[in-house]
Amino acid sequence: MGNTILVTGASSGIGRATALHFQQSGWNVVATMRSPEKEEQLSGLDNVLVTRLDVLDSQSISSAVNAVVDRFGGIDVLVNNAGYGAYGPLEAFPLEGIRRQWDTNVLGLLEVTKAVLPHMRRAGSGHIVNISSIGGRVTFPLGTLYHGTKWAVEGISEALSYELAHIGIRVKIVEPGAIATDFAGRSFDFTNDESMAEYQPVVQNLWSGFGASLEQTSPPSVVAEVIMTAVTDGSDRLRYQAGDDAVAIVAQREMHGDEAWMAGIRQRFGIESYQS
Repeated sequence: MGNTILVTGASSGIGRATALHFQQSGWNVVATMRSPEKEEQLSGLDNVLVTRLDVLDSQSISSAVNAVVDRFGGIDVLVNNAGYGAYGPLEAFPLEGIRRQWDTNVLGLLEVTKAVLPHMRRAGSGHIVNISSIGGRVTFPLGTLYHGTKWAVEGISEALSYELAHIGIRVKIVEPGAIATDFAGRSFDFTNDESMAEYQPVVQNLWSGFGASLEQTSPPSVVAEVIMTAVTDGSDRLRYQAGDDAVAIVAQREMHGDEAWMAGIRQRFGIESYQS
């Protein structure tokens, strides 16, 4: 029946581009999203199943995985792409906002993976691709929640790769840089409290920095191509950067080390040195 890939968060951006790229390469594609009834382009393509999967809804996860197996017989690749970015001063976030960020980016990823693993384990093969970010290797101000989840994804993926290796299942991490998606729109949750005056200079500098970074982005197709490489290169390589900026930023962080890198970030965002 051919190879089958399940992609979460396929309604737009990286997820949609990945679904299209693999379909055009002859794969069976399961494109999952929270509102599949709104999807038009993917639904009309051969060998594509569009179905509901909300990483915060356990029943929808089980139903989607069962639908894949019923339609295509198994799952060869899982791409955990669904997620969003919560930015802002930690002090300004309500607890429910903190939980939503971690439930979506981390617990949702774990639950989808757990639902797929029995099928891959019985087959003795498979790939799990977790979409991290350069934000899983470096951090920027006011990204405590978002970066925390992406660093968690990095650790989860590395540890999981050990326990699945002898079964024949490979784990891959893809780390996109700035990608031309709606991340700054519906996939971005910014929380601020202007009454907390001490944080506002950093808030303003952050928006200025985001504006500059969005002027130099890679298309989502770049990430889709990296995902294809990750699941077809036959290697045990764990991490793959997507986008020239991602490659450069990770290299710079590794070259400079923590102290110099963090000093540069503080300077870039106008953060004064620690006060005694």
